[in-house]
Amino acid sequence: MNKQQPSIFFCLVMDAVGYASYAVPFLGEFADVLWAPVSAIIFYRTFGGWKGSFGSLFNLAEELLPGTDFVPSFTLMWLWNYIDRKKSSNKVLVPAA
Repeated sequence: MNKQQPSIFFCLVMDAVGYASYAVPFLGEFADVLWAPVSAIIFYRTFGGWKGSFGSLFNLAEELLPGTDFVPSFTLMWLWNYIDRKKSSNKVLVPAA
């Protein structure tokens, strides 16, 4: 798949939005019930493929479970994709004889 990598800024903003629900006392977990499916859909649409599918399920669980909002799931996936792309671009192709 040759999908373009989202920007790190976008990923940081998405993680900040997920964490922002704790800015209002007693609203945090209720807001997460509403935010979790929206965040999972955005995650899948952003990253796609098997990583996006797995990541969106992880993101959904992370947003729904109490006390796990500190995990920056969008930023972690960005980092994983960034490292994968660096590894694949550094491979040296040897022509067949």
